[in-house]
Amino acid sequence: MGAEQPETIAAIVAAHRAGTLTPAQTVARTYQRIRDHNDRAVFITLRDEKDAIAEAEKLAAKDAASLPLYGVPVAVKDNIDALGFPTTAACPAFSYTPTHDSTAVERLRAAGAIIIGKTNLDQFATGLVGVRSPYGIPRNSIREDLVPGGSSSGSAVAVGAGLVPLSLGTDTAGSGRVPAMLNNIVGLKPSLGMISTAGLVPACRTLDCISVFALTVDDAALALSVMAGPDQADPFSRNRPLGGIMPFPTNLRLGVPRNGQLIFFGDKKAETAYGEALKRWAALGATLVEFDLEPFYETARLLYEGPWVAERYLVIKNLLASAPDSIHPVTREITVAGARLTAAETFSALYRLQGLRKIAERTFATIDALALPTAPTAYTTAQVLANPIELNSRLGTYTNFVNLLDLCGLAVPASMRADGIPFGITLLAPAGRDAMLASIGRVFHADTRLTLGAKGVTQAPLPTLPVTSSDDIPIAVVGAHLSGMALNGELEALNARLIEATRTAPDYKLYALKTTPPKPGLLRVEAGQGASIELEIWSLSAAAFGKFVNAIPAPMAIGTIRLADGRCLKGFLVEPEVLGQAHDITAYGGWRKYMAEAATA
Repeated sequence: MGAEQPETIAAIVAAHRAGTLTPAQTVARTYQRIRDHNDRAVFITLRDEKDAIAEAEKLAAKDAASLPLYGVPVAVKDNIDALGFPTTAACPAFSYTPTHDSTAVERLRAAGAIIIGKTNLDQFATGLVGVRSPYGIPRNSIREDLVPGGSSSGSAVAVGAGLVPLSLGTDTAGSGRVPAMLNNIVGLKPSLGMISTAGLVPACRTLDCISVFALTVDDAALALSVMAGPDQADPFSRNRPLGGIMPFPTNLRLGVPRNGQLIFFGDKKAETAYGEALKRWAALGATLVEFDLEPFYETARLLYEGPWVAERYLVIKNLLASAPDSIHPVTREITVAGARLTAAETFSALYRLQGLRKIAERTFATIDALALPTAPTAYTTAQVLANPIELNSRLGTYTNFVNLLDLCGLAVPASMRADGIPFGITLLAPAGRDAMLASIGRVFHADTRLTLGAKGVTQAPLPTLPVTSSDDIPIAVVGAHLSGMALNGELEALNARLIEATRTAPDYKLYALKTTPPKPGLLRVEAGQGASIELEIWSLSAAAFGKFVNAIPAPMAIGTIRLADGRCLKGFLVEPEVLGQAHDITAYGGWRKYMAEAATA
């Protein structure tokens, strides 16, 4: 099967729902492509094909419309636990068999994804190059002599080569962004704590993120929406509302470093490509604002010259003591330095970091996002093997400071250089602005007209967003305010407009409340414990929205509702303390069907 087949998550799920392609066919295609690609270094462990196809066939019994990743094959970096696979972190002596999924993988499965294998990485996620693994060096999907990028090497190559449309990486110092650039794909590094790290082998536990590789920004944002959300099992988890994709802003202010501050290590083609990317941003309507990059460089130096190396040491100190030769020599050299750091040095670095965070806050007071090169240059595998630490460090020039400063990041392809090396830019913003980065990154990526990954697949036009005036506010309704139902007249009296009918993400329950007139209550529950509930999105002017919300009686409340396609918006929820008297009607899938059956009972 060739390039005419659906490649993106959006296209694959649409084909599965339409019945033109089955999940089992998609999974079989994945395995055939893995055989054809013929690179044993991409996966450390690959699931048995018959087992994966059998799981895909079982999806036929489920409601396709309620599963945002219905039948999507996914690869997972082998420092993230997935039931049925050993977790190695690319170190055979460290390998163990997890007893349950990591939270991120559990949420992917609940959304209809099929895990097909565990991918190779720089051992213990230490590196940006992808060459520090006893399981081999994955071939770069764009140009075979280049390093694949790391540490999420296998995950990036799997997406770039078209083996899977979605993979998980991790990102502490750039491991979810540098490999994305080098394989001409999208790398989404979420805000710290947005995706639970429960079930992740840590690199630096206070800085680690699970990241997303995909062919398009929309695909990456959808995957993030499925995995995002607080988790009791992760003490570093934060409750960060994701928000939905919005139209490109008319007054976007993008930060670019002051003249002379950028470093390309003599790579003139990369320097030219960055200049062209900035021209593209300006043509899209962004205002380019200069800022001082030096405090960000200083922060980056803290990551490997400061006490955070001790976090890496903590992960493997027992192995260092018992079997040091089982650890890759470069990884061992970097990590062992963490044992020598003192508490005084740690606090000194924390004090300096706090000062640098304040400087970064002031930078973002007048700037929406930074637009930087993802990496300053690219290297061949031969070059890196000859100079492993220095060249690796250079690749992290624009990535090492990001998690220390609590920023979110989105790496997008920008151009293909004349020498066949991909160039990409990364958008950075304070934590919580993930949806904003996706909203602008998707427009930039589409404007490049680059093909996706290495397969030469043309980008589809961006799906149009619902048209509303700048004053309008969307609201989701699930019960008596649905069109044709008892209270819909309240919306019509406020000149509300029906935008679309859709469904929630599959983590809600619906209850029939003892009210007059009858009303339902919608409640968010743990991933996998609920279902996808039918709703409608109506649009109100800001003034009408205020009137409408003020008239809502208890126990109803307005909160954030996540949709099946990953968007988030305001809508009706219920206060949980009244549910003791309520009837669980989740199995009906929506209020309209429940009322219709109640009327005939």
